[in-house]
Amino acid sequence: MHATPDQAAAEDAQALDLLMPLQFFYLREGRLVPPIEFIHGSEMPEPYAGLLVHQSDMTPTLREFHNSEISLDVLDHEASKDYLIRAVVLKDADEKPVEFGAIGIRLGVFSESLKKQVVGAEGPLGGLLEQHRFPHSSSPKAYFHVNADQYISVQLQCPIGTLLYGRCNALLADDGLTFADIVEILPPVSL
Repeated sequence: MHATPDQAAAEDAQALDLLMPLQFFYLREGRLVPPIEFIHGSEMPEPYAGLLVHQSDMTPTLREFHNSEISLDVLDHEASKDYLIRAVVLKDADEKPVEFGAIGIRLGVFSESLKKQVVGAEGPLGGLLEQHRFPHSSSPKAYFHVNADQYISVQLQCPIGTLLYGRCNALLADDGLTFADIVEILPPVSL
């Protein structure tokens, strides 16, 4: 049975909402996000399933997988008093990219010291939350694959057209409030 036009429109709207942090930077530069195909977590191949299909922060997951501290490279950002949106690359100790992503962060849930570190890009958000023992949970909303366009291929140092895997994730405070919406895309990983 095919989706009705109303169902298709609702699914498109949901996809746009999940991809909002990434779309923000693409649209600002007059580019379109490459076609993204949403998949079920069970369709995710290894090692990507182990890296993406879980309810943990990506920073500690990547740190453990790569056996390396993870650093933050901010590509672009925009901030107001209460909201920060940025495009980032997370890198291992050898400066190899281990994730490209975009994140929208509601800053009002943080203490002043944590807020200052987040806005100052003093480390990946997951690492700062861990360091400050900020109580939260990770709630993946969707998994996907995408072929790298020129922008993503430069950030992840892979050829254009490379099949990449990612997730749309939300971070929730203890009261259930979503304080971060994240699109996370991994580079090709060899075992």
